Amino acid sequence: MTTLQDCCTEFAQSRLSRRTLLGTAAGVAGLSVVYGGAEVRASAAASSPAPSVLVVVSMRGAADGLSLVVPHADPVYYAARPGISIAADQLLARDGMFGLHPSLAPLLPLWQSGRLAAVHATGLPAANRSHFSAMEEIEDASAGSSTRVGWLNRLIGLDALTSPVQGIGLGSGVVPTSLAGPSPAMSASSLDKLTIPGEEDGHAARRRASLKTLWGSDRSVLGTAARDTFTAVDTLAPVVAGSSTPTGGATYPRGDLGDALAHAARIIRGDVGVQVITVDQGDWDMHTGIGTLEWGKLKDHAATFASALAAFFADIGSFGEKVTVVCLSEFGRRVAENANYGLDHGHGNVMFLAGAGVRGGRYYGTWPGLAHGADADLTVTTDYRSVLTEVVRTRFGADSSRVFPGFVGPSLGTMA
Repeated sequence: MTTLQDCCTEFAQSRLSRRTLLGTAAGVAGLSVVYGGAEVRASAAASSPAPSVLVVVSMRGAADGLSLVVPHADPVYYAARPGISIAADQLLARDGMFGLHPSLAPLLPLWQSGRLAAVHATGLPAANRSHFSAMEEIEDASAGSSTRVGWLNRLIGLDALTSPVQGIGLGSGVVPTSLAGPSPAMSASSLDKLTIPGEEDGHAARRRASLKTLWGSDRSVLGTAARDTFTAVDTLAPVVAGSSTPTGGATYPRGDLGDALAHAARIIRGDVGVQVITVDQGDWDMHTGIGTLEWGKLKDHAATFASALAAFFADIGSFGEKVTVVCLSEFGRRVAENANYGLDHGHGNVMFLAGAGVRGGRYYGTWPGLAHGADADLTVTTDYRSVLTEVVRTRFGADSSRVFPGFVGPSLGTMA
């Protein structure tokens, strides 16, 4: 488990702050399941199968994009990181400028089949080095707005389909800012425990009838939440009853992310209308000991990330034809390593796109060139909303101006 010595106090406190703040907010239609440092939440749009599914993996703590996708042709990279740089001849999927960290090897089949792409030098339009503030800003995706509604909440709100799966609180999970908004949320400690309290004792019918009598005509927030709870449990019942054994020969790595993505795959295989799933993976805040290929935290964290994502795609099988995954982090790290073989808070970063509709097997974005110096950042040349805009337009046919108010970005060509 990550300690305060491994990451900054602000990131550790941001976890508690987000749980405290978001736990009191109305969330989104869906489900929240928590596995330690990784959380998975789902937003159900209807009980019928969803034509497209979006999985958003948030790499909490500010992952170092310059290590995950190395700009080997930029000489400043090696000059600024004499102790932690990755040699060019060790990189995977290398082109004239970039290459993937060797620990991402499990994702190489996705890359080679054109189902995985990377967009470099992405991020918020202005640097924000506070974990908590940057998470809020990147998930609101509506600069200047005083209304706390996340971009995923706006996305699912555009669908003509309606779902009563709202306002469900079945565990310790919290709704991320991206899903916060007018559609209430539900959470659960486990899909297998997704039941109405008291129904497991053999008196389900009587218990349900009693609760319906109590809340059936109540028009308060609590009454609405109670009625939606009944429908949510019933809607997700096929998922709960289905097998929890991974399919397609998938083997997930042990730990939070593997558990969370296995759970996400199970929801997708249930095919009950879930359109949006978010997964949080923490502990990317590496101020010390980020390491190289021989030692350090990043190589192991990247390997877990890659093997979990690869297992997820194997697990969902043919459902992968409608599932798109977006991986992003709240900000990147500084160009230069610090005295502790780590990296301090920066600005620009990398985003990954995988699955349905992705024009993969290549790197996107405009490379700004790296600057040397203790305070040098990777300059953002692609607003992260440009990437998300292409996803919501192509996969959901959504009016992006309603998902990202006031934003107009260039076409990147990342999505078919």
